[in-house]
Amino acid sequence: MLRARVLTATILLVFLAAVLFWAPGEGWRWTVLALCLLSAWEWAGLARMHKGGAVLYVAFTALLIGGVAWAAGHDESARWLKSLFLLSVVFWVGVVPFWLARGWRVTHPALLAMTGWVVILPTGFSLLVLRLPGPWVLLMFMALVWFSDTAAYFAGRRWGRHKLAPSISPGKTWEGVVGALFVVACYALVLRDQVRLPVLRGIIESEGALWVPLMLGLAVLGVEGDLFESWVKRCAGVKDSGKLLPGHGGILDRIDALTSTLPVVAWLMLENSR
Repeated sequence: MLRARVLTATILLVFLAAVLFWAPGEGWRWTVLALCLLSAWEWAGLARMHKGGAVLYVAFTALLIGGVAWAAGHDESARWLKSLFLLSVVFWVGVVPFWLARGWRVTHPALLAMTGWVVILPTGFSLLVLRLPGPWVLLMFMALVWFSDTAAYFAGRRWGRHKLAPSISPGKTWEGVVGALFVVACYALVLRDQVRLPVLRGIIESEGALWVPLMLGLAVLGVEGDLFESWVKRCAGVKDSGKLLPGHGGILDRIDALTSTLPVVAWLMLENSR
């Protein structure tokens, strides 16, 4: 299993680097579209839709993406994208904490379908928006999530004693969260003090004293995104969202923490660009 995880992760990283840094913009857009549609297919499975319903859900997801893309392309003020990202911020900051705390088991297909769109669509468009200033911007925030996840895993294995949310994800611990926050704080400080790429310096300096708290807040949101997907899987009675990635599960299993962090960053970036 470990060998499969490492091999899959290596292939994914090579592919990501190739399309992120060397593929033309059109290639990146098609990659993001494929990611969104595969995620929609997996979400349909978690919502326990039958095969025909899942196909319709993916097709309607594609129509929604096309509609938002068309509207965004004819809106110089980025009002549509800002609204989409703000919806994601409200969902992750104002809804999901209560959802998890109360252990809501949503079974209504329409509500589950709409929840999937709130999770998937902002993530897809944030991947596009955050690449616009340069691939290093997107990679910087994706790396935050990867460092956080890795630190939480190893800190939890080494020192984990107190369960974070045993009814949702028994393997996660408070010690793991502390380890993740420590590593993310170090990562933020290194970026602030050592990184000299102009496109990144502009973002870091625009946040000023809020830079480290912002990165820590994103790490917390990443944990929340991970827990939320774990809860949805638990309600669906499955271990993984899919079987596409050997050793890792499905697409949603790999991007769960990104769904709750990248749209927030994209919203902040668009708001600060006014």
